[in-house]
Amino acid sequence: ERLSKEWVSPIYAFFEPFPTIGHENGRRYYEFRCVAKGCGKRIRHFLDKKDAKSASNMRKHACTCWGEEVVKAADDAKSCDIARESIVNGILTNGSITASFERKGKGKITYSHRQHTKTETKAEIVRWVCESARPFDIVKDRAFQSLMKTGRPEYYIPSPSTVSRDVKLVFARMCQRIAKMLQSEKITWTHHEYNGHLNFATNAWTSPNHKAFVAISVHLEHEGVSIAMVLDIVEVPEVKFRTLT
Repeated sequence: ERLSKEWVSPIYAFFEPFPTIGHENGRRYYEFRCVAKGCGKRIRHFLDKKDAKSASNMRKHACTCWGEEVVKAADDAKSCDIARESIVNGILTNGSITASFERKGKGKITYSHRQHTKTETKAEIVRWVCESARPFDIVKDRAFQSLMKTGRPEYYIPSPSTVSRDVKLVFARMCQRIAKMLQSEKITWTHHEYNGHLNFATNAWTSPNHKAFVAISVHLEHEGVSIAMVLDIVEVPEVKFRTLT
């Protein structure tokens, strides 16, 4: 009880509030258990050592298990109790770091301790097949099924037809969202959802089968980040060559 009053560092929020007391070769120790789901890592503090009050090993594990950004958020809390209630318990309950604080910039990616819901799984697969150019029927791949269902055979994986439908749905909604951002709400170009300069570009090329295509893209700056989006790709039905004299 006397030592527990000294456990005020926010790093203790990532471990059970009451450690296990034990003995090893006549040496007494306190054993702190990580509260992350599926972890259970135990950190021992031997009381006969000069650094018995050091939490460096606990911090090292917390950064590995929870992520450096979560640990930093806990450090910004005023006390261990506040960190446990606002940061740790929020993540354990909601499974998302954004439930407790907003991740800024492009810092280190952290992963949830909670399994994806059915809706989240569908969204992640749509993003995966689009960003990595994967075929829809990859969800039927034996190795993929093994990776996803081993240890959790009930885990939901959508069918290829469902993935195809969801991709088309997301594409349609993204087109509407982009159009709303870029188009004028009035006949005159005096008001836009995006209050900045829009730069349009075209790129034409001929494929190996001698078909000509033209791509139209838009380039803009949003919140300090340069963004380029392909608006459309059309096949040119006829190409005419003119000789300049």
